[in-house]
Amino acid sequence: MAAKPRFRNDAQDAGADTEDRSTKHPVDETLPPLKMFTSGLQHVAAMYAGVVAPPLIVGAAVGLSGTELTFLTGASLFTAGLATFLQTLGVWNIGARLPFVNGVTFAGVAPMLAIVDTTDDKADALPIIFGAIIVAGVLGFIAAPYFSKLVRFFPPVVTGTVITLIGVSLLPVAFGWAQGPNPTADDYGSTTYLTLAAVTLAVVLVLRRFTRGFLKQVAVLVGLVIGTLIAIPFGVTDFSPVTEASVVGFPNPFHFGAPQFALAAIISMCVVMLVSMTESTADMLALGEIVERPADERTIAAGLRADTLGSAISPLFNGFMCSAFAQNIGLVAMTKIRSRFVVACGGGFLVLMGLSPVAASLISVVPRPVLGGAGVVLFGSVAASGIQTLVKAGLEKDNNVLIVAVSLAVGIIPITEPEFYHAFPETAKIILDSGISTGCVAAVLLNLVFNHLGRRRDDDEVTAPMEPGEEISETRTAKAAHVH
Repeated sequence: MAAKPRFRNDAQDAGADTEDRSTKHPVDETLPPLKMFTSGLQHVAAMYAGVVAPPLIVGAAVGLSGTELTFLTGASLFTAGLATFLQTLGVWNIGARLPFVNGVTFAGVAPMLAIVDTTDDKADALPIIFGAIIVAGVLGFIAAPYFSKLVRFFPPVVTGTVITLIGVSLLPVAFGWAQGPNPTADDYGSTTYLTLAAVTLAVVLVLRRFTRGFLKQVAVLVGLVIGTLIAIPFGVTDFSPVTEASVVGFPNPFHFGAPQFALAAIISMCVVMLVSMTESTADMLALGEIVERPADERTIAAGLRADTLGSAISPLFNGFMCSAFAQNIGLVAMTKIRSRFVVACGGGFLVLMGLSPVAASLISVVPRPVLGGAGVVLFGSVAASGIQTLVKAGLEKDNNVLIVAVSLAVGIIPITEPEFYHAFPETAKIILDSGISTGCVAAVLLNLVFNHLGRRRDDDEVTAPMEPGEEISETRTAKAAHVH
């Protein structure tokens, strides 16, 4: 029988003049220019709303003018592009070199608003936030190789649970988008908005079902374009951002003032960094499964270095803490386009949009309900990937069923009961309000209790966690008896 071709990464291929395409992993392949362009644009479209929302929320709380808000949003796009370059292309031991899009993490919004509320002079709020993020990023960068050692506590029963939670946690975002741009407006959740979301979803599904090749792979992008065009007669599409935006605008370093370092703010953002690193670890494990390049300890350490370094650099250009965007994992899972260079191309678009407000405003034209319709497919694909991983975890085993059941329940609490932890301190709520983080911690601890601590020899075949594709055998059962 002929041997299967061995995949190699680009680092192993450095200096080679020729390369047999069949031996290169799909993650390291480059695509034709048109496909690279459109696929990269899809990634930007999928995560655009998530990138611009935090600066808009924080900027409004600080009391920035419309011009300053546009500047802050452009800065977030620019720094998201830089962080994406770090993650996909990599430098030295920095970057997972997986198709990851990085951008502003939502985990930091609540603590940043708390910092704004407790700052007497609002002009100092952003410099204090930026100073805290710089310190948290540097400390996170130092801690990355130690944090990555936790990967051995993430067998399929844990990773599958966390991946499923990522998808389930993101779905409410899509449902919120589908109801309209303003939750306080009278027309929020109107039939017009919901119909636009449903039509966009239907377009994506039809393209995925009845087309082939390239058109099938860019179904989400085409769905967004068609949905936006359909929304024009309903008066939902707003072109004013394009007409009002300037052509060129560079995010000048320290535009809002030199960073300030306040201990309380630093502690708060360090907690956010830990939450972000936990979620990024789960995201890397999820994406590794999807692209068939499992994320090992070294990959996770490199990926966390990119996250934390990107976060430390971001405030220099007036950006916020950066983290991997889970919604783009769903896009990779759905399109099957695994090239990290496609995502790097998306990072290039982000940088250009950060340098050109007009370019940034083009994607902002897409109505929120249209994004919601496409989001159902994207985020649902993440949850489906988690279920596929759980199938490999051996759910016929009672212990694994209990791990999944309780961990999912804990992770879903913030989604179904947002005020469940209202009596806890604000610092604790930063962690508890993240269902991905709490579910991940619960799954790891329960796996240790049920599958490792005090395991009896006659329980090994039933409870020992399995790796993807691994089958129970007498050899493995004998080996498992020595793992304690």
